[in-house]
Amino acid sequence: MKAAGQFAIVLVTAPDLETARILAKAALQSHLVACANLVPGIESHYWWQEKMEASQEALIIFKTRKSRVPALEKLILARHPYDTPEILVLALSAGNGKYLDWVKANCC
Repeated sequence: MKAAGQFAIVLVTAPDLETARILAKAALQSHLVACANLVPGIESHYWWQEKMEASQEALIIFKTRKSRVPALEKLILARHPYDTPEILVLALSAGNGKYLDWVKANCC
């Protein structure tokens, strides 16, 4: 294992798989992320405008460098259909060295 302090996982939900694909493609084409995993069919339960809501969504799991997170956030905010999109950044402590080198090489 290799120290991974310069890397991050960014979680973003989207209203459907097509929107998730569009966001993932834009982030990849901009070299803001090395990888985007799309997890369709999640069921989200949440408070919105003082009411409990539930909806089907897709989850995007972005793998990136911490230095790319601000630009990734800007891209998501500009293209996401939600007023308040979920963008959560998870810090990494360690990971497979070869994988982390690959992420680093693919996030310019």
